[in-house]
Amino acid sequence: MITHKNISIFFIILLLLLVLLKLYIAINFWWFILFILIWMGINAFGSARISSNYHVKAFCSNPLETEKKIALTFDDGPSVYTLEVLEILKKYNAKATFFCIGKNIETHPEILQKVIDEGHLFGNHSYSHSKFFDFYNAKKITEDLQKTDRLLEKLTSKKINFFRPPYGVTTPSIRRALKITGHKVIGWNIRSLDGGLKNPELILNRIKKRVSPGGIVLLHDTGPHSVLVLEQFLQFLQQNNYLVVSIEELLNLKAYEN
Repeated sequence: MITHKNISIFFIILLLLLVLLKLYIAINFWWFILFILIWMGINAFGSARISSNYHVKAFCSNPLETEKKIALTFDDGPSVYTLEVLEILKKYNAKATFFCIGKNIETHPEILQKVIDEGHLFGNHSYSHSKFFDFYNAKKITEDLQKTDRLLEKLTSKKINFFRPPYGVTTPSIRRALKITGHKVIGWNIRSLDGGLKNPELILNRIKKRVSPGGIVLLHDTGPHSVLVLEQFLQFLQQNNYLVVSIEELLNLKAYEN
């Protein structure tokens, strides 16, 4: 299995062998540079791709699901657009999981309460979704997650199990922090890119092409274009006999613990 630990061991041994060989035969210094660059490239790819399980185990779909079941997730709320998302979900009798940012919970606690009241799940998406989150050390990440958990637990009085890393990036520091917090990482295999794309037609076509049983869709509840895409996507799922289920049901995992 390709993991950060295994790759690191492999390249350390490889570089040590090169050092030993250099004692007996002439080896160009550029070979060392080449192997280090390859090592860095693998680390960058593994860190950026949440489904690689390079640093941590991430649940990105249920590949064993044969029935037409799919889960919806929303990142970066709660926001005023979350209310519109909730109305559409209610219209289609669909349940979703909301990965919430701590500072937004502080701004809109009543919206998150409505998410709970309407039977949806929620998880931790860090406190501030900082662009520098990936560079935090394990202690700072642990404190960040625990701070957000406390905000969420005020509304549910249960331990929060689900965490989605900002930008879907994982690192050794996040791995060490999760050993302390005990969160399960929830990823996705159907990414809408609606955090950057604003054209509803492009977003909708992108996710429709990727739909398959057991999939997890990543959307955002932070913009009007995403709200428009959601209704059209739910119509598409309905027409194609897909059932929208919760992450708990799809993955057989618990979102909270008593």
